[in-house]
Amino acid sequence: MSKVILMDFAADWCGPCKVQDPILEKLEKKFKGQVEFKKIDVDANMDMSSKYNISAVPTLVLEKDGEIFKKYIGITRADVLEADLKSALE
Repeated sequence: MSKVILMDFAADWCGPCKVQDPILEKLEKKFKGQVEFKKIDVDANMDMSSKYNISAVPTLVLEKDGEIFKKYIGITRADVLEADLKSALE
């Protein structure tokens, strides 16, 4: 089975990040046990942020087997994320 991780690069001061949170929480419940969800504070994790070239928040990085599968900048709708998560799991 593929290892699929969705990383949420965000910051406490970021308004749009707070809009993205409930979308990710729903998806995390739906994909429990299939997809690992990680929240990464860009201010506290500069190394991770630069490794993934994060220049804006929120940015989501979908990784499959250690490779970037897809990257989203800004608020991303649940249906878009769900479709891509399903495709990453195939």
